[in-house]
Amino acid sequence: MPHEEQALFSAVDALLEQVPQEPLPGPAERKRLREAAGLSQEQVARALRTRREAVGNWEAGRTEPRPPKRAAYARLLEGLAARYPVAPRPATVPPEHLPAPAGPALPRHAAPAADPQALAAPRPD
Repeated sequence: MPHEEQALFSAVDALLEQVPQEPLPGPAERKRLREAAGLSQEQVARALRTRREAVGNWEAGRTEPRPPKRAAYARLLEGLAARYPVAPRPATVPPEHLPAPAGPALPRHAAPAADPQALAAPRPD
């Protein structure tokens, strides 16, 4: 019976590998998480029993991990994301909520235009 059970489990595992999996974080986020934890690519590679170059390729978006390493990598990234969440970005104020300027701003070197008639000197008759 144990042999039959193992065969059934293997068949189920094969089916699970065909089902689309949840997407991993993007390559830049993978790298951010690893670096935030102070881990090297070599350390991650050793834990996942793969080459350092493979981890570098995953972080560069050149390749994706395949099962069963993919599930282990996803677990690592989830754990790191829980410990090192993305810092919130400062809120920006929409332009319609900014105070209106008090009046037209003039460049420092500009002077108000003078009325040419007011500047004209009276002519003697």
